[in-house]
Amino acid sequence: MLKEALEVVELHFKRAKSNVCEIQKWQDISSNDFADDNKVRVIDAFIYRFIKLQDLMGNKLFKRLLNEIGEYQDNMSLLDVLDKLEKLELLDSADRWMEHRKLRNLLTHEYPDNLQDIIKGIKLALCAFEEMEMVFTKIKRYVQKLSLRRGKND
Repeated sequence: MLKEALEVVELHFKRAKSNVCEIQKWQDISSNDFADDNKVRVIDAFIYRFIKLQDLMGNKLFKRLLNEIGEYQDNMSLLDVLDKLEKLELLDSADRWMEHRKLRNLLTHEYPDNLQDIIKGIKLALCAFEEMEMVFTKIKRYVQKLSLRRGKND
């Protein structure tokens, strides 16, 4: 189950990365970009992947990892899970992840009337994406070390 979660998250990161690279080519996001259908498609695709990654990592990957090492209990809140990951040094800050979660919740809504708010949200999501990618890299390394210690070649 952990292996599956890792593979799905990896897939979403790869797909999101192409959107991130495309957005970074624009130098800076502006309200003019929302008049370009191709740019809107790239932005929408990035937002979708960002939201999907937040869900997959927070609701599946983190819990499955903790379950694998015997640290997960069914009654744990997301904050409990994040605190465990922080103690394992797989997450720099549980509070920071919760900020990313709030950003994810903001981006799930349709574009607000104030386009500047959504632009700010997208810029924050781009930064959060990089942090999420670093967390995922740490988790992959941790799982790899765990597998080696257990004598598995997964």
